[in-house]
Amino acid sequence: MTTHVDAAPADVEAAAALADALVDAWGSWGPNMTPDARCVAFISDRSGVPQVYIQDVVLDGQQPEARHIRLSDDPVVKVRWAADSRWLTCEVATDGGVRTAVWVVRPDGTDVRRVAGDAETHAELGPWTRSGHRFVITFPGTAEGAPTRSYLADPATGRLDPLAEGDLIHVLDVSLEERFIVVRDGERGQQFVVVVDRLTDEDLSVLPPGATGSTDVALIRPAPEDHSGPVYVYLASDVGLPRRQLIGVPFGPNGWRGEPRTLAARDDAELEFVDADDAGRLLLLVWNVAGRSELELMDTATGGRTPITGLPGLVAADPVLSRDGSSVVLGVQGPTRPRELWHLDTTTHAWTRVTSAPPLPRQRLVVPRLETFAGRDGLPLTGWLYRAPGHLKEPGPVAVYLHGGPEAQERPAFSPQHQALAAAGLTVFAPNIRGSSGFGREFVHADDLTGRYAAFADVLAAADHLVATGVADPERIAVTGRSYGGYLTLASLAFSPGVFAAGVDVCGMSDLVTFYRDSEPWIAAAAVSKYGHPERDRALLEDISPLASANLIDVPLLVVHGEHDTNVPIGEAHQIVAALRALDRPVEYLELPGEGHDYRRAHSRKRLTRTILGFLTAALNGAGRRPAGVPGTGSDAVPAGALPR
Repeated sequence: MTTHVDAAPADVEAAAALADALVDAWGSWGPNMTPDARCVAFISDRSGVPQVYIQDVVLDGQQPEARHIRLSDDPVVKVRWAADSRWLTCEVATDGGVRTAVWVVRPDGTDVRRVAGDAETHAELGPWTRSGHRFVITFPGTAEGAPTRSYLADPATGRLDPLAEGDLIHVLDVSLEERFIVVRDGERGQQFVVVVDRLTDEDLSVLPPGATGSTDVALIRPAPEDHSGPVYVYLASDVGLPRRQLIGVPFGPNGWRGEPRTLAARDDAELEFVDADDAGRLLLLVWNVAGRSELELMDTATGGRTPITGLPGLVAADPVLSRDGSSVVLGVQGPTRPRELWHLDTTTHAWTRVTSAPPLPRQRLVVPRLETFAGRDGLPLTGWLYRAPGHLKEPGPVAVYLHGGPEAQERPAFSPQHQALAAAGLTVFAPNIRGSSGFGREFVHADDLTGRYAAFADVLAAADHLVATGVADPERIAVTGRSYGGYLTLASLAFSPGVFAAGVDVCGMSDLVTFYRDSEPWIAAAAVSKYGHPERDRALLEDISPLASANLIDVPLLVVHGEHDTNVPIGEAHQIVAALRALDRPVEYLELPGEGHDYRRAHSRKRLTRTILGFLTAALNGAGRRPAGVPGTGSDAVPAGALPR
């Protein structure tokens, strides 16, 4: 018999208070600059809901006050500044859900209006033209087989002029004179890029067709002086390559395209972001090195690359290179620091903080350690281990946390949930199983279709590793995750009973057949390459759907879902909860009102973290205790009779 010491109620209460404080440590992200790089617009949740703010970029160490640009009470998910500085365009999550609307506003907060999208119509914000007179809006197809259409929108009048049409297209960039546009299309993991000549109505593939892989990022600029062709397309792509690299391709009129060539590659990293100044003379490269970020500046004329040291955090995101190439503003975060914006002078390489986060609690936070382990078939895997301070020398309770995607990646970022669990005495292990991004083309495709079974085995290999290294008590390992990670949680409990002592499924799919039936059409269409076709691969989808094996789930399970989630529809939660309650199994359900697939409001994230904390400490310690204010089945959780049939 294994003996253990339960977490004391005071420890759980302290961890819950820590979680609240860390959620309140608001961040700033998604920056966009004026052409002179003196002012930045960005998103911040300092009010408890992500909103748009404007702030001067001051390089003398002062912290000027950010000014709130009010649109609505709904969360803002993206902001872009016009090249002429006269307008801001914003993407807003309508009612907090998955469908977004596009708004315009003057930088002084006037002329606020919604120009596209509402609760019934999904509209996505694209780039501005280089002149700053118009910007791109895209409307995904609203039914199976319906095309996606992109338009050039006039911010002053709201007029929409047709720009491009395709299956799953996104307009990534528009050339200076608006003759050429760069368009991405294709299913997940199989995305390709074409350049459209609007004058001749021709489109050319940027890379030769036929090779496996995907191109996620692309931009168009004037060609370097020693290259042929008036324009040059830069891509972050792994098409036919082992890892995502920087590829350059010259283009010209009359259907001319030069040969693609690799401009920058690393054996130890993948290219995650690329940006360029307007002249096409300087590139900003952000590399992903097993989850950590590294920056380089590249001179396109010489091909020289200069590493940038001193990044004030482990993970960088949303980098923006100014139009004149003098400045970079990007988001930076780490396990012990929320998201902040920092400025980089591209000449001196000096770093200056642009925004600050509130002071964190005095309690020491856990810095995770990168672990390497093997899948059950020998495939090398990694994961981030947040070792609970109270269990540094002996096995203890562990929560295996599985990220979404599956093409996402667990990184050493700021996570109130991981820190709160560790503070309560629960170690967190967050693996990157096969299918995760950041580890090369073969790895990200290793879970496609029937490879899903091997991904299931990777979750079990993570548990094996925790036991073998003395981190986990084998009787007290929980499996948790959100989105695809929530689906993996249900699959692990249903297909491998007896391994895990509890589970937390946050907005996961319970049945892939009903997911395809009920999800947004453009989301379902893009997922075929990952999970399988809803008709051709129906037998596979049925076999890997946990709902059909719900009778094998016999450990405590917490299911969480957002009210307005139409990515993974809320019916996925309702049907697994109903099935388990019909079997009289221990299941709790938390529904978050006013939230979609991502939980953006601070009060929702506090409630989520407290609920998970109370559930897991009770399930893994066997004490049945909850911190104050944490809902249980009998209070805020939805009773069985309230679930739709």
